[in-house]
Amino acid sequence: MPILDFNNKQEVDEYENFVLNHLGSSFMQDLQWGKVKNNWKQEAVYLKEDGKIIAAMMLLVQNIPFNSTIIYAPRGPVCDVYDIDLVNRLVKEVDPLAKKYNACMLKFDPQVIYDEKLDNMYKKANYKTTGYKPDPDDLIQPSHNMVLNIEGKTEEELMKSFAEKTRYNIRLSGRKGVTVRYSRSIEDLKKFYEIYKITTIRDRIGCRDYEYFERMLNAYDESKLRIYIAEHEGEALAAAIATNVGGELFYVYGASSNVKRNLMPNYAMQMAMIRWGLETNCRTYNFGGVLNLDPNNGLYKFKIGFCREQGLEEYIGEINKVYNPMIYFMYTVGMPLKRKIGRKQRKLKTH
Repeated sequence: MPILDFNNKQEVDEYENFVLNHLGSSFMQDLQWGKVKNNWKQEAVYLKEDGKIIAAMMLLVQNIPFNSTIIYAPRGPVCDVYDIDLVNRLVKEVDPLAKKYNACMLKFDPQVIYDEKLDNMYKKANYKTTGYKPDPDDLIQPSHNMVLNIEGKTEEELMKSFAEKTRYNIRLSGRKGVTVRYSRSIEDLKKFYEIYKITTIRDRIGCRDYEYFERMLNAYDESKLRIYIAEHEGEALAAAIATNVGGELFYVYGASSNVKRNLMPNYAMQMAMIRWGLETNCRTYNFGGVLNLDPNNGLYKFKIGFCREQGLEEYIGEINKVYNPMIYFMYTVGMPLKRKIGRKQRKLKTH
């Protein structure tokens, strides 16, 4: 049965090699991501033909009320999602796990551009989909990401493609003496976390605990994860965590302090991370999700300056196979409400 045996090193290595070399694979489908999300149980399934893996899906299992679970494949599956027969065969391998964990659903959200035909294909195959332009509170991952194509490009070519103001700010940070370095030290992880806490308070967003980022550092080796620090005269002004997996450089977490913001440290830091992508022949640099598409929103303006409008990608959203319709209904109504309440509570704490 093609449920991954985590105790079989040869099997795990073969699985990892397939995922890491598959075009369009996400770092969230790397088995190491399961070590970071330690509040979820981890499983994985795959299919083979002629002795080779042709499809795979790393799964996270989380307990929910009603003595049930959800099984979630973040940015999975790793295969051609337009091949519905192949996806169905892969999903079929999840059935024993759904029974084992009493799951109400399998949820997956491939990093694939929204396509009405594809959405309808899954609906006809009896999957539940979130459809076009879903409410962000209905989703685990953002439906919109900013993505910069860097394949075969030079730094000079990329600079020319950026918005004029973005180019100006990158050069300004250099003229003002902002320097950027990368690290994997615990000391710098702590620096990142201090700035990250400042950012969560200022921007009214949820704050993960320090141990979460410590697990990230331990899960990925130096070829896959770096901490970036932007400094001025020895003072850390901005920091980020970036992953380099499957040909995609991903800006996973970013943070900035409340001082010397006029020195534009985030711009210098982005260029340093983009250079890492260029040096390792990545196809894309992913700036991560955007929840607010208002052109006047600060985060939107910052990211669009690098990616321009063609870099704004809307993904297919979530695709669910339902095992228990009643619990599925209660979960899909209750979780968005919980997220809305949590967001309002964070806003109230800042007043």
